[in-house]
Amino acid sequence: MVRIGLLSDTHGVLDENVFSHFKNCDEIWHAGDIGSMEVAERLQAFKPFRAVYGNIDAPALRQRFPENLRFEIEGLDVFLTHAGGYPGRYTKRVRDILTAQPPNLYICGHSHILKVMPDKKLGLLHINPGACGREGFHYMRTVIRFEIQEGRIQQLQVIELGKRGALE
Repeated sequence: MVRIGLLSDTHGVLDENVFSHFKNCDEIWHAGDIGSMEVAERLQAFKPFRAVYGNIDAPALRQRFPENLRFEIEGLDVFLTHAGGYPGRYTKRVRDILTAQPPNLYICGHSHILKVMPDKKLGLLHINPGACGREGFHYMRTVIRFEIQEGRIQQLQVIELGKRGALE
């Protein structure tokens, strides 16, 4: 079993509460719009870290992290990107990737809209952890924590960090 802390759209601001919420996680995954190298380095120093760059990320972050990340963990095929849409409304780029070889889990950020939903047509689960930074139109800052065991996602929890306007 592996415990995952999932976040997106920090936009250069990292809520200190993330560290307590993710203290028992084995890995942290970031679905793009990291916003600063400092945020990436703090998360990397804390736990094993996987990330993709987002549309606001500067060249240094784009050189360090890929646009797409595909990997297997605990028997689960994972595809992580920043902007890609959701079931029934994928971007062409992501739709082509997903239909050619559907993963078990498809994760993206970008919209700042928290979503956990199945794509029954492709047989995958889509997760967008929402946004945990202060930039954007979201009301509540969110992250997600879950476990993967033998190819299955379990114990998925949405964690609210507080309203967008203030870091608590």
